Amino acid sequence: MAEKHYDLIALGGGSGGLSVAERAARYGARCAVIEAGRIGGTCVNAGCVPKKIMWYAAQLAHALDDAPGYGFKLDYFGFNWQRLKSARDTYIGNINDWYLGYLAEAGVDLLPGAARFVDARTVQVGGHTYSADHLVIATGGRPRIPDLPGAQFGLSSDGFFTLNSCPRRAVIVGSGYIAVELAGMLNALGAEVTLLVRKDQVLRPFDALLREQLMERLREDGITVLTRTEVRTVARQSNGTLRLHCNGHDGHDAVLESDVLLWAIGRDPNTDTLGLAATGVIVNPDGSLPTDRYQNTNIPGIYAIGDVTGHFPLTPVAIAAGRRLADRLFGQQPERYLPYDTIPTVVFSHPPIGTVGLTEEEARQQHGDAVRVYQTRFTPMYHAFTVRKPPTLMKLVCVGATEKIVGCHLIGENADEMLQGFAVAIRMGATKRDFDDTVAIHPTSAEELVTMR
Repeated sequence: MAEKHYDLIALGGGSGGLSVAERAARYGARCAVIEAGRIGGTCVNAGCVPKKIMWYAAQLAHALDDAPGYGFKLDYFGFNWQRLKSARDTYIGNINDWYLGYLAEAGVDLLPGAARFVDARTVQVGGHTYSADHLVIATGGRPRIPDLPGAQFGLSSDGFFTLNSCPRRAVIVGSGYIAVELAGMLNALGAEVTLLVRKDQVLRPFDALLREQLMERLREDGITVLTRTEVRTVARQSNGTLRLHCNGHDGHDAVLESDVLLWAIGRDPNTDTLGLAATGVIVNPDGSLPTDRYQNTNIPGIYAIGDVTGHFPLTPVAIAAGRRLADRLFGQQPERYLPYDTIPTVVFSHPPIGTVGLTEEEARQQHGDAVRVYQTRFTPMYHAFTVRKPPTLMKLVCVGATEKIVGCHLIGENADEMLQGFAVAIRMGATKRDFDDTVAIHPTSAEELVTMR
């Protein structure tokens, strides 16, 4: 018999679990959150937040390179990685503490430990048993490490944040947003970076405009990008460096030496230790949990949100899905759910990428000849006086006689900040005419989106 019964238990103290429990508690539900690690989950501890801090540092490094073009004389500057790491870790610790207060203020119990299902209404945590009418699986994911000889000598993307100094040489394996973000940060902060890509391009699910331009920028920034290359074995040498044996894109083996190896080849859902067999919940072969649009699994009363669902592994998506689920369960909003068709996202590359909606390829597959594309390429005004001159590229994907905008894709300075407002307009069904009829803000890069021809 359970020691305590709740209206809702969230399995996982990351963005999704915290959000669903807090919103449900606001409606008067008795809630608990189960978490075995640091509160806040991946985003706070080894994801969005510490990543953005490192990205800011990398942006400052680029700004220092640009400063002479604006008349500044910089005779010397140094970078203290350890000082930044210490400040970053303190900042993260303060967020952890804030979350503890946030839960207490909301009246949500924190149950430390790893959860395992006893049945479809009961979980066991650290020798204690709890039951609930509603159980929300929000346990997130973990970095994938390949099964090959010596793989343990590399660090996961989480392990990047344990580095105490900037490596002289770094090899990053992967082609997704984590891989390109880490490559850009380390390169800007002084490392010699090699990026190993299994196929021909990075960011394969993104629009071709973004993929191709980012590949160009990575190489122009001095990052060595090796396509159609896979690591076969890793060995640690007597001097502490790593030796990587790879297959080369030309069919010949390649040998690389590096001080640090980072695996950024994807993440796996944290579902294998939950004892889901005791519940009857269907689990996909990759460990993710299928749900309907209301976040229901196949078992009534058990839900899944966030990265464990296997699509849109983004912090704001987990938060939005969690809050909407609580609205539905306890806020008398039975049709409340999160649509997944116009979710904006940003890649903190150098320069950043912003994207929302359909790629041009997806739009043409769905709408054929009804698609019309507008795009532009220009050098931002900021770079008029700098040695570096990375261009900004923009694309609007429109459909039908009204030219409804179904996709917006940006790469360039401040693309990350531009996208949010335009994503609101696109979600509301804006057309190209709506953009054209909007007065431009001059001089900005964003004005190009409403003056495009």
